[in-house]
Amino acid sequence: MTALSVVVFILVYLGMALGRVPGLAVDRTGVALLGLIALLASEDLTLAEAGRAVDMPTLALLFALMIVSAQFENSGFYRWVAERVTHAARSPRVLLAVLTAVTGFLAAILTNDVVVFALTPLVSAGLIARDLDPRPYLVALAAAANAGSAATLIGNPQNILIGQAGGLPFWNYIVFALPPTIFSLAAVYFAVAWTWSAALKAATGPREEPAAQEALDRFQIIRGAIAVTMLIALFLTPLPRDLAALAVAGMLLLSRRMSSRDMIGAVDWHLLLLITCLFGVTAAFAKTGIAQDGLKWLAAYGLLPDRLSVLAPLTLATSNTIGNVPTVILVLRLMPELPDGALAGLALLSTFAGNLLLTGSLCNIIVAERAKSVGARLSFADFARSGILMTLASFAITMAWLWFTQLVPL
Repeated sequence: MTALSVVVFILVYLGMALGRVPGLAVDRTGVALLGLIALLASEDLTLAEAGRAVDMPTLALLFALMIVSAQFENSGFYRWVAERVTHAARSPRVLLAVLTAVTGFLAAILTNDVVVFALTPLVSAGLIARDLDPRPYLVALAAAANAGSAATLIGNPQNILIGQAGGLPFWNYIVFALPPTIFSLAAVYFAVAWTWSAALKAATGPREEPAAQEALDRFQIIRGAIAVTMLIALFLTPLPRDLAALAVAGMLLLSRRMSSRDMIGAVDWHLLLLITCLFGVTAAFAKTGIAQDGLKWLAAYGLLPDRLSVLAPLTLATSNTIGNVPTVILVLRLMPELPDGALAGLALLSTFAGNLLLTGSLCNIIVAERAKSVGARLSFADFARSGILMTLASFAITMAWLWFTQLVPL
């Protein structure tokens, strides 16, 4: 056991909570990378140990899904969706409902972070063109992406981590997760509609016809749809999900029209690097033995996160401090023997917890930053205004569902 491993672990996860290093332009990825570098330089963690700590199947699956999403982005699909949604109806409430439903559906299939990265500036520009206050719609965009992504084991990075680590059956999980996901999407709509009622009553500008059809490459969209269909079909086979996804991604890279450089460039390498570094930092901390001693103490008092009374407050607190992805990495690394029911509960609760505050999910931060780039502002208070209500509602129904299905004891 070395003091450095403990100090680096604390500082890295403190950096996850703060989002950056005060006084420096170092974000969460930079914090995690600096922590890993310190551990490697001190030899508290060897390069070989760092390599063994990385869950390569998880990273491979996430990378492949980003390639699939890049296919849709480069074909103009996201621009077409944004145009259609923002011109969906003259009524702001109908527009809000359409945005929530479409975003939730796309996030479940194409991963929430990459969906909002592509959609946010396009949706923001469309809303501003209609003289609408973009804030309630941006809250709905981020929250619906989080809520919808809970429906599948490929909807967000933390679910990918859980699905790979626990070997959860893909389709069984969807059947289990769909009811609370649908309820949570409804909670997103009603929470935003109620807390932003004044903004949603504002008059809209003229509803122009979408003009993005010229840039739409239908052939590439069909190609992407075939890839998604193949991916889902392969998930029904014994082939590992990461290998199935890589095979589909490889097929998409074999293109005469879309440059492989552009496709690979669309991958969120910062997110992949963040997850890689956190694997190493957490592994170094696990070597100290402190975590194991702490787990024994928690087990003696019945405080392990294999029951709702612990799992729910734990995910709510940690997801909104260090973030839901770091939370899941930490839990999986320190408690690899969690039962399937607790893993499924962790996937749902850690995802829905991300809707509480703007800092609760990387997806939320992406929306705020991407919207800012086109002149739309989404503050911490703007998000919390709706986020607290929708999260409490989602948690209540999810806990009731987990108790009713008897997957996770109280």
